[in-house]
Amino acid sequence: MTDQLVIGGHNFNSRFILGSGKFSLEIVKAVVENGGAEMVTLALRRANLGGEENILDYIPRHITLLPNTSGARTAEEAVKIARLAREIDCGNFVKVEVIRDSKYLFPDNYETIKATEILARDGFVVMPYMYPDLNVARDLVSAGAAAVMPLASPIGSNKGLCTRDFIEILVSEIAVPIIVDAGIGRPSQACEAMEMGVDAVMCNTAVATAKNIPLMARAFGQAIESGRNAYLAGLGRVLTQGEASSPLTGFLED
Repeated sequence: MTDQLVIGGHNFNSRFILGSGKFSLEIVKAVVENGGAEMVTLALRRANLGGEENILDYIPRHITLLPNTSGARTAEEAVKIARLAREIDCGNFVKVEVIRDSKYLFPDNYETIKATEILARDGFVVMPYMYPDLNVARDLVSAGAAAVMPLASPIGSNKGLCTRDFIEILVSEIAVPIIVDAGIGRPSQACEAMEMGVDAVMCNTAVATAKNIPLMARAFGQAIESGRNAYLAGLGRVLTQGEASSPLTGFLED
């Protein structure tokens, strides 16, 4: 495939990043396979080495792990979690989450920039979760972020693309991959995000709360691929009035 997602020098065919925080461990493999995901997030607390419930035992070996720093309230805590994840062989990818707001769960952009700078210097492929702000995104790239992950709406809300206008600005101004993260509630919303030109979509709650979880994972995978194809094809023009798709006059004159 020529249209690959490139993050930190690593190539991916799939643009669907799966969050695993709300799945039972027994269903993780089926969700990954049905969605076609090649990257899966995990919380360090679920990587219970030596214990009975270790999520690493359920994620297929070919999958790139994306440990997140969920629970971190400061840059210092995020750095500590990331380093612990690398010590237990979760790799060099890390999704930086620094959240102090307990009601809306908005990321602390300032602390996120600080953590990104430290971890990038440590050799991590840093993918920070952020509130979509152009200046913050620029600072994250300058700090060494391999991608930026703006929220669509609050985590777990399934409200969709509430920050659409701000994400479009990032798409037009930021050179690293833009990955929409948090709040996408339907495959159609994931497709819409991809049509805007974002590089990938991360989803967890919308899949995990579906009645048929593996089937919903497949729907998201297909929607993301469809939206990407539509973006590459170039969306058609929009008119304010009708235009016939074939001539309305003249064909009876012969």
